Amino acid sequence: MSRTTVTAGLAIPFALVLNLAGSAQAAPEEKPSSYSPVAITEDFESTKNRLAGEKAGVAQTQRRLLDARYDLADKPVQGVTMSRGKPVQGGVRVKLSSGTNWDDLGRMSPEDIRGKRLFPAGFMPLPHPKHGEGGMVFPQFMIDEINKQEQRDLTRFDLDFDLPDHFLPEFPAPIFLTTRPDLGDVSQGKQVTLFNFHELFNGILNPKQLEGLRLLLTPFPQQQFNATEDRRSEHPHRGVACLDCHANGHTNAATHLVGDIRPQELRHRIDTPSLRGVNIQRLFGSQRALKSVEDFTEFEQRAAYFDGDPVIATKKGVNILERGSQVHFMGEFQNILDFPPAPKLGVEGRLIRGQASEQELRGEALFYGKAACAGCHAPPYFTDNSMHNLKTERFFEPQNINGRLAKADGPIKTFPLRGIKDSPPYLHDGRLLTLDDTVEFFNLVLQRGLSAEEKADLVAFLRTL
Repeated sequence: MSRTTVTAGLAIPFALVLNLAGSAQAAPEEKPSSYSPVAITEDFESTKNRLAGEKAGVAQTQRRLLDARYDLADKPVQGVTMSRGKPVQGGVRVKLSSGTNWDDLGRMSPEDIRGKRLFPAGFMPLPHPKHGEGGMVFPQFMIDEINKQEQRDLTRFDLDFDLPDHFLPEFPAPIFLTTRPDLGDVSQGKQVTLFNFHELFNGILNPKQLEGLRLLLTPFPQQQFNATEDRRSEHPHRGVACLDCHANGHTNAATHLVGDIRPQELRHRIDTPSLRGVNIQRLFGSQRALKSVEDFTEFEQRAAYFDGDPVIATKKGVNILERGSQVHFMGEFQNILDFPPAPKLGVEGRLIRGQASEQELRGEALFYGKAACAGCHAPPYFTDNSMHNLKTERFFEPQNINGRLAKADGPIKTFPLRGIKDSPPYLHDGRLLTLDDTVEFFNLVLQRGLSAEEKADLVAFLRTL
C-alpha cells in the first residue's frame, strides 16, 4: 500500500505531492565547474566522426568573424622584412564602423565610445578558433615540417589554425645566441627538431645546454595530443614539444587557451610569445607572473599542457620533470636565446644618428615624449618587467564573441619590444595583426591624441627595434 497525504478530505499520493512541489520551483541553473569531465561516455570513432563533421562549420564561423574585423589581404611594406627576409605586413587592418574614422574616434571619451558602441571590433578580445573546446592549434607550415622530419602529426581532426600565414612570424625562424653573437643565425635555415638538433648544435652548446634543448624538443602528452580516447588527433599521439609552439626558440604564433581562468568563456586566447631575450625578463606568462623561466617551464609541463587540471594530467600522461637537472638544463638553454640584431640601435637602445632616417628619429622622439611608450617599454630591451591593466572594458559593454565572453582582461605582462617586427600578431591574444594596428590601439586606449603622421613615425621607429 502506497503512502498518502490527506488535504481537504482528498487522499493524494505522497509522490505526487513531491512532484507538484518541485514543479512550482524553477530548475536550479547549473553552476559551471572548474574541472574537466574525466569519464568518457562516447567511443573514439563516434567522437572523431562527430567533431570532424563539425569542422567546416567551426572554420566558417571563425572566418566570418575575422573578415568582419580585419582586412586580411597580403599587403607587405615595401623594403621592410623580418630577420630572415619575410615581408612585414603594413597598414591598419582593423575595420571601423561605418561613418567613423580614427581621428574622430581618438577625440572621443571612453564613455562616448562605449555608449555609441564604436569601439572597433578588432580591438576586442580575440576568441580561440573553437573557444568552447580550446587547446593547442598549429599553423599548417609547422604541421607539415614536424610530419616531414619526425612523422608526428600535429593535425587536429576537429580544428585548423585560423590566421593567414602572411600575418605570422617567418618560418623557420633564425636563432641568435647570447653566448655566440659572432655566429649570427645558427639555425642554418632549418627548423630545429629532435632529429637534427645534435648535428646543428654539437660544438656550439655545452653538454647541459644540449640536454636542455633535447628536452625542449621532446614530445610529451598534452590535452589534445595524447594516447587517450578523448584526444583530438586521429591516432594515439606521443604529444607536443615546447618548441612546437616556441619554434626555434622564437614563436610560430600557435595558439591555445590560458589554463588559469574559469569558467571556459572567460579564458584568454594565447598568442605564443617569443623566447628570445628571456634572460632579461623577470615575469613569465601573460598574467601568471611566474618569477623564473624554470618556474614557467615546470608549470607548462605540469599544468598548462592540460588546461590547469592535474586530474586530467594524470590520466593523459603528465611528464614530471626533475627540477634540479632537467628543468635547470631546459632553462639554461632558453636563457641564451638572444634578440635579433638591431643595427640602428646603440648600446643603450637609442637610435644611432646617421644610420636612422628622419622619420625613425621622429618616431623615437614620440616614443619617449608625446606617445609616452617608454613609461612601460624602457630601453634597452623595452620592457619594465611589470604588469599593467589597460582596462579596455571602459570602451565596450560585456558581450559574447564566438564563445568568448569579453568583459575585462585584467593586468597583462609588459612584453619586450626588441625584435618586435619579427613577432606578429600582437597583444597577448594576437588580436592586433600589424604594428600599425598596435599603435592605433594604444593611441585610442591610452588617449594619446596622435596625428596620422605621428602614428606613422612611431611605427617606423618600432620597426628598427
